[in-house]
Amino acid sequence: MLKTIYPMTTSILSHGKNISLLLARLTIAYGFYEPAMKKWSDISSVADWFGSIGIPFPTLNAYVAAGTELLGVVLLTLGLFTRLISIPLIIVMIVAITTVHLTHGFSAGDNGFEIPLYYMLFLAIFASFGAGKFSFDHLLFGEEQ
Repeated sequence: MLKTIYPMTTSILSHGKNISLLLARLTIAYGFYEPAMKKWSDISSVADWFGSIGIPFPTLNAYVAAGTELLGVVLLTLGLFTRLISIPLIIVMIVAITTVHLTHGFSAGDNGFEIPLYYMLFLAIFASFGAGKFSFDHLLFGEEQ
């Protein structure tokens, strides 16, 4: 019986793949929006803070982080170059975890690395599976997953 139910269920649920990827992309893009805008609103303070926590070339890295996040918002929203933008966004999350969140433990409530880890996992899914059918990647490159 399970040999019959499982393939049927898989077939039904696979129809939600593209809408799931769209909703996940929009959610992660929205999650990057506010931090990106905060960085851009006072980039010199971000650079000072980066320097105080030991990030080398703090001004350059403030611009790189803010630029990557803002570009990520746009590209993830459009589903354009989704696989490519996922890689630098993963790197931004790795830096955030190692420089800020790791010492606070796992819990998001304690400013731990829980949320950046979830972002990294979603970004790894986008890097692996692409943006889905509801994307410019699909329209321009025929990429579905």
